[in-house]
Amino acid sequence: MTVAKAPASNAAEVTVTELSGALKRTIEDRFGYVRVRGEVSGYRGPHSSGHVYFCLKDAGARIDAVMWKGAFAKLRVRPEEGMEVIATGKITTYPGKSTYQIVVDAIEPAGVGALMALLEDRRRRLAAEGLFDAGRKQLIPYLPRIIGVVTSPTGAVIRDILHRIADRFPRRVIVWPVRVQGETSAAEVARAIEGFNALPEDGPIPRPDVIIVARGGGSLEDLWGFNEEIVVRAAAESYIPLISAVGHETDTTLIDFASDLRAPTPTGAAEMCVPVLADLLTQTAALVLRQRGAGRRLIEARRGELRGLLRALPNGDAVVAVPRQRLDRASERLGQRLSARLREHHLRLGRAAQFLARHSPQAELARRQGRADAAGTNLARLRPQLVARRREALAVLESRLARAFTNRALRAKENTAAAFEKLERLQERLARAVANDSRHRAEKLGGLDKLLASFGYRNVLARGFALVRDSHGHPVRAASAISPGQSLEIEFADGRIGATATGGSPQGAPSEGGQAPKKASARQSADKTSPARSSVAGGQGSLF
Repeated sequence: MTVAKAPASNAAEVTVTELSGALKRTIEDRFGYVRVRGEVSGYRGPHSSGHVYFCLKDAGARIDAVMWKGAFAKLRVRPEEGMEVIATGKITTYPGKSTYQIVVDAIEPAGVGALMALLEDRRRRLAAEGLFDAGRKQLIPYLPRIIGVVTSPTGAVIRDILHRIADRFPRRVIVWPVRVQGETSAAEVARAIEGFNALPEDGPIPRPDVIIVARGGGSLEDLWGFNEEIVVRAAAESYIPLISAVGHETDTTLIDFASDLRAPTPTGAAEMCVPVLADLLTQTAALVLRQRGAGRRLIEARRGELRGLLRALPNGDAVVAVPRQRLDRASERLGQRLSARLREHHLRLGRAAQFLARHSPQAELARRQGRADAAGTNLARLRPQLVARRREALAVLESRLARAFTNRALRAKENTAAAFEKLERLQERLARAVANDSRHRAEKLGGLDKLLASFGYRNVLARGFALVRDSHGHPVRAASAISPGQSLEIEFADGRIGATATGGSPQGAPSEGGQAPKKASARQSADKTSPARSSVAGGQGSLF
């Protein structure tokens, strides 16, 4: 089977990049800058880079749109999802996806109707959050000490406010200069409201008692900065009472709903802040006159009441007449009562004298002497009987006491015998316990002795090893711990000998200088005829 070759073509070959670049140049040269009307779709706010990506669509098509960071910062009206806008920009392509897009330089709402729809949607959303509730409104102070004004310092608004306040009631005014139109106006107004609220009350710049946010009239686009959400939230969160005076009386912005009081004009805001000084002085003077007249009328009324009370009071003689009669009658009854009481006391004194005469000391002493003599006679007659009765009672007690001593001695003897028996039983138990404990201790000691014999170093010495100690009797565990000329003691199984170390480090251990170890020797200082020396010389030999 043969494959037919494709017919040769003289068309030039291009790369994908070249083709994309040619399309890009063609589209940009053909269209250039355009104005596109459509609905914003897929808008999610600025990217982390600051650029904005969204789409423009209508009933039949859609186109991708991108807006760079610098152009987006200059917008007066920010795009929102579903908002109909007119975008001005340049048509270009994106080779990475083989798509075309519009690079937007400016965006404006598609007519006043779109702005009003956006404004109404934002108003409903903020009202649902409770920012426009009447319960959040604060009362404007009647006579503020400091008035803060947020407006442009070069416009006619600030001059109208200052002139109006000076005419009505001069107060100190602090102006926070801001732009009232443009892309940065909303942020500046919000920062001004927050800045006034952040001022300390006792700082170098005093904190105002009321804030006026003012601007002159203008179109809906000119006043759009006061419809921004950042301004509305700053006005609603202000701790200082806030008056909005934006535009003319027919202009309405969202800050009017969030403020504590709306003024139709900036001049009207100044009039709402302070009263008229002349009216206050006139009213104060009228109140002073009313107070004085009321005081005089009150004094006259009290004086009339006092006169009426005086007429109702009786005279002095009539008041004291009845008490005077009572005093007279009481003095008469007092004399009669004193005479009767005196006679009563005389009678009682006579009866007492008669009683004392019958009970004189001599008669009483005679009666008491007769009683004592009778008692002595009775005592002499009854004494032998009392003595006999006492002797009988003592005899009975003596017999009872003897029986008690006898019973007590018998019980003590029985208790002593029982105690001796118990003591003998305890001695037997103690002897058995001591014997058992001694046997157990002997068995345990024998086991420990066997364990010592198994693990003790003397068995190791019996197998031909030796234990080296220094001059203090401490065991030497390493050859590196021995220095030349050091006195040593070597213990074998059958005795101990003394030795002196000579030479360098032992064989097998590195020296300080890194040289090979020299063979060590020892000079034994023990008696040559000792059995230990003979044992070492004939058996194990020198350790060094």
